[in-house]
Amino acid sequence: MSNRKIDYGQRTKPLYEVLRPSKIEEVVGQNAVIGTESIIGKALKRGLLPSIIFWGPPGTGKTTIAKLVAIKVKAELISISAVMSGIKDIRSAINKALEIRRSGGKVIIFVDEVHRFNKVQQDAFLPHLEVGDFVFFGATTENPGFEINSALSSRTQIIPLSRLCNKSLEALAERALTYMSLEKKIFTKDAFQTIISNADGDGRKLLILLENSLNLVTRDIKQITIEMLTSSLPTVIRAFDKRGDAFYDQISALHKSIRGSDADASLYWFLRMIDGGADLKYLARRLIRVAIEDIGLADPRALRIALDAAEAFERLGSPEGELALAEATIFLAVSAKSNSVYTAFKRGKEFIAKNGSESVPYHLRNAVTRFEKELDYGKDYHYSHDSVDKHSLLQTYFPEKFASSPPNFYYPNAQGLEIKILEKLNSLKAKKTKSINQNKSGTR
Repeated sequence: MSNRKIDYGQRTKPLYEVLRPSKIEEVVGQNAVIGTESIIGKALKRGLLPSIIFWGPPGTGKTTIAKLVAIKVKAELISISAVMSGIKDIRSAINKALEIRRSGGKVIIFVDEVHRFNKVQQDAFLPHLEVGDFVFFGATTENPGFEINSALSSRTQIIPLSRLCNKSLEALAERALTYMSLEKKIFTKDAFQTIISNADGDGRKLLILLENSLNLVTRDIKQITIEMLTSSLPTVIRAFDKRGDAFYDQISALHKSIRGSDADASLYWFLRMIDGGADLKYLARRLIRVAIEDIGLADPRALRIALDAAEAFERLGSPEGELALAEATIFLAVSAKSNSVYTAFKRGKEFIAKNGSESVPYHLRNAVTRFEKELDYGKDYHYSHDSVDKHSLLQTYFPEKFASSPPNFYYPNAQGLEIKILEKLNSLKAKKTKSINQNKSGTR
């Protein structure tokens, strides 16, 4: 038999273009953005659209939703790309929009990759948004807080789009297979899940992977296995190699290596995930979590360094920004470790869930009005700055129900800065106990 590849559909367009939704109800995984109770859903009911900046990762439907909303409201969509356009193109789009409005039509100007416009280019839209000449839609993969100037942000609704969950990706993959008159069993179970996992929440990437994978099928090979994927598509499948390593297994290994203070192992797993094509913004978020959960107050610098590394990566991107994340990874690994804040947080939540809401004691309330003063708001409050060591020894801060036997959530570990914190808390506790005993006995 010949090994000629089977051509599914003889398409001239990529699969992600062929399967682009033709109506808003066909969009998968973004119900929070387009559902009936969303900003867009409610706006469509009223027939009055706000200007919007769609913010989300690639392949989550930003451009598609913008186009479909325009169709839904019967508005003409004027599209420009900030990558290819300048101020002349902006003026041309604005003039065209004004002509449509003068003739009684609805119009939306859509700017893809809007974060690539500089401040002057973004500001060109402001006078028209101010008077409602047209509706403005923008799409960006970058944080609007950094990349969109405040004047434009204040005149638009920022709508975040999330990565597609695995369930949504599976629905999209099955829709693609149905379009090509194929069944899911053309993949082994492991191979299909590997495609889903490697898409990493990106619908466009999923359809590219799916299309490339189907090119592996010949008349002699009827089913795609994980071994075929790892050997034929190594650059995109490497993170899920023949040993069966999965994304969340690797992120777990990275987290636990940092927790275990092994800098080399931490760097190894970090680089493995880069090599496998992991979303580095996700890694940056995990490093911030590690700094809070496993280091905490033992070295408060860890959180700042993790945040700075995440911001540096946002600014630089790959590959330059990867070094900032590697630096944070090593610092977190060698830092003193403490999970006392994490455990205090959990103890406090459990205590509140069990004990409900108690009233704020009167001495801790602010007496803003005369009526509140008459109710003794703030009476007998001890101003800590007037006390020795800035600590009011006889002051209580819990609700009255717990004041005589207050709960203890935070137990500092004898690590890093928490050694000093532990010493201070023990000293304050001893002084308070002594003061209470003296007060009971009537001595000074």
